[in-house]
Amino acid sequence: MKRFQLAIPLLLATFVSQAAEPVLFDWFEYRGHDKMFEQPLPPGRYRNPILAGFYPDPSVTRADDKFYLVNSTFTYFPGIPVFESADLVHWKQVGNVIDRPSQLDFDGLGMSRGVFAPTIEYHAGTFYVLNTSVDAGGNFIATAKNPAGPWSDPIWLKSIDGIDPSLFFDEGKVYLINNDAPEGTPLYEGHRAIWMTELDPDTLQPVGPRKVLINGGMDISQKPIWIEGPHIYKRDGWYYLVCAEGGTSLQHSQVVARSRDIWGPYAPYRHNPILTQRDLPEDRADAIGNAGHADLVQATDGTWWAIFLASRMYDKVRYNTGRETFLLPVEWKDGWPTILPHGTRIPQVVDGPSFMARDATQAPLSGNFTWRDDFDKPVLDTAWMFARVPKQPWADLKSHPGKLAVHPLDEGLDTLRNPAFLARRQQHLAFDASTSLQVPEEGIEAGLAAFQNERYWLAFVARRTKDGVALSLRERRGDATRTLARATLPRDTRELRLKVSGDEGDYAFAYDTGKGWKTLKQDVDATLLSTDVAGGFVGATLGPYARLVRADQ
Repeated sequence: MKRFQLAIPLLLATFVSQAAEPVLFDWFEYRGHDKMFEQPLPPGRYRNPILAGFYPDPSVTRADDKFYLVNSTFTYFPGIPVFESADLVHWKQVGNVIDRPSQLDFDGLGMSRGVFAPTIEYHAGTFYVLNTSVDAGGNFIATAKNPAGPWSDPIWLKSIDGIDPSLFFDEGKVYLINNDAPEGTPLYEGHRAIWMTELDPDTLQPVGPRKVLINGGMDISQKPIWIEGPHIYKRDGWYYLVCAEGGTSLQHSQVVARSRDIWGPYAPYRHNPILTQRDLPEDRADAIGNAGHADLVQATDGTWWAIFLASRMYDKVRYNTGRETFLLPVEWKDGWPTILPHGTRIPQVVDGPSFMARDATQAPLSGNFTWRDDFDKPVLDTAWMFARVPKQPWADLKSHPGKLAVHPLDEGLDTLRNPAFLARRQQHLAFDASTSLQVPEEGIEAGLAAFQNERYWLAFVARRTKDGVALSLRERRGDATRTLARATLPRDTRELRLKVSGDEGDYAFAYDTGKGWKTLKQDVDATLLSTDVAGGFVGATLGPYARLVRADQ
């Protein structure tokens, strides 16, 4: 945790704006109340997902008796959160791999570019995180002695193209495995390959030849798409190559092949896939889909477990919460790892590991809970993120103790740079998010944002005008921005509470000037925040927002 606390205060230092006074937020509260989380949790069991909300592309490793997990964050900053757990169920964020503005820059990139699927490994006292920074540098490795940091600057792998790199240590050698284009001309759309090369253990740079281990997928005659997310494990003299296949959406799956030689050939498991939800009815209730991108880990008691991504859906195919992190036990059958029988739904309540803590809560990473930030700490809570890397310290916890001072920027939510928007993941299909703020001075709008990416968002904001305090709800859908609702509050309005309430694809927006909540607009179509509509790989986020505005805006 130490490195995160050292780096982020640099972004939170007092910032004196020549253009405007900061907007002061008193608190922010998030309350999740999903029906699926209301079912009782018997002793010795845990809930899926273990990380609810936008926590995609998980990877896990064990160091002695502790487990460490990372997720992709794309162009959010700080990037690549690092979690620690003693039991695979109850996690605590201890740092970020990308926590310094000098490490990476995402200006000009859409929200679903930047840091793709990371992999974390531990070997001989060192932690390694491998990643692809898409459109912002390519493949790299970062290292640390302490998973909380400091993490090194990226060690770039300039000669390695493709995505999803991982490491495997074996008999004094280091191997890098990743997804890349196949040899020659691709045979069809989505035709990819799994490649491997040896790395120098000191420089972590490629040495020797690079070879294709899997071409296309487990059965290229079926034209499988997007073989990716490769990991190699060794057990009983076999090398197991475990990969995702089918693309990270409804056809997603996990497959496995094995070989006696690390360089292959690898023979596919005849009962692949070992994990998928694509063979279930589309109209099933409380659907969980997109399952895949698994990483396996062996616990100290000898059991094996799979960490993987999946999504809780509504309207059959929609999800605003993004791709989430799930946990299931691995069963070895006839020398093969299996996660879930074909045609079986991912269970929401599961028997936990024998070593699982019995008196711990999974909140605020899973289950129903209320989370509140009174902005009374010296640094931002690790739940907060920035959309891309801030170039100036606009979020300030020092100048007005007990409040978040947001110095408004010219950038709006549609920018490809960094707007003054502090983002917290939406973790539930049913939720309420609220905040209290002091109405800003003229020339500033401020309030709450519900954000998927720069082209799909909702902004619930207040601004002073000659007629009073103008309250508005704006929607961005693709190339079009429109106002959905307006209200004018008295000129003497000084403090304001704003709230957004979500229920799957319907959101409602309300305000309170001290006389009780009033609805500005309900039944707002929030499917625009779903991946099905907005595209990309991220989930919806919520939080305080401020912007400098002209009189004609």
